[in-house]
Amino acid sequence: MRFKQSGIPPWRRHGEVHRRGRQRTAQKVTPATSWQASGPNAVWTWDITWVPSTVKGRWFYLYLVEDLYSRKIVGYEVYETESGEQAAALIQRTVLREGCWQNPPVLHADNGAAMKSQTLQLKLHELAITPYHSRPRVSNDNAYVESLFRTLKYVPTWPSSGFGKLDDVREWVEGFAQWYNETHRHSGIRYVTPGQRHRGEDGVLLKKRDEVYQNAKAQRPERWSGRTRNWHQVGKVMLNPEREKQAA
Repeated sequence: MRFKQSGIPPWRRHGEVHRRGRQRTAQKVTPATSWQASGPNAVWTWDITWVPSTVKGRWFYLYLVEDLYSRKIVGYEVYETESGEQAAALIQRTVLREGCWQNPPVLHADNGAAMKSQTLQLKLHELAITPYHSRPRVSNDNAYVESLFRTLKYVPTWPSSGFGKLDDVREWVEGFAQWYNETHRHSGIRYVTPGQRHRGEDGVLLKKRDEVYQNAKAQRPERWSGRTRNWHQVGKVMLNPEREKQAA
């Protein structure tokens, strides 16, 4: 028997080529686009910023890793070049320093060459870290670390004329990181320091602060026109929350 010239074999016309059981087409899995941090070392975000030198056209490169939950600078280094090898070394040192190799974090970055380099991707796979990159055509996906860089470049001690040598930058960044983590009271976490929140001290500190305000209001209620400032501990932090979740 010959097939008709319709070009459709009889077994296809009779529906005998449908996949069954384990042969069914695998369902497409949509990659996650938002992440939740309910404690330190759950989600990190990192980036590289250019640092000017005193020589025109020459730059230093600050690699910085920030914890999403606490806003603490958990890792940093300054180099004279951008590369995946140096990024991989920094991430590994940061994991060891934070002691989170058994529960590795999600690592968010933009789509720069160093961030997507094969060397770094292999290191993240070795460390069981989940990489996540900024979504296409979304300019504010890395907003947390970009905000930190703005703070860094607008502190009074920032040398607008640039740094003379690599050691000068490294020394300055070390001092900034110490100040930012242990002295700077961050507005996004109820004005505790990132270090305090990272260590889990913010709950007690904020409770005491709230008690001070409540007592002050009870003693002189005429000075208060409404509620006292909200000193409740900040809970989970979302990275790039989906629209429907934001509206809920």
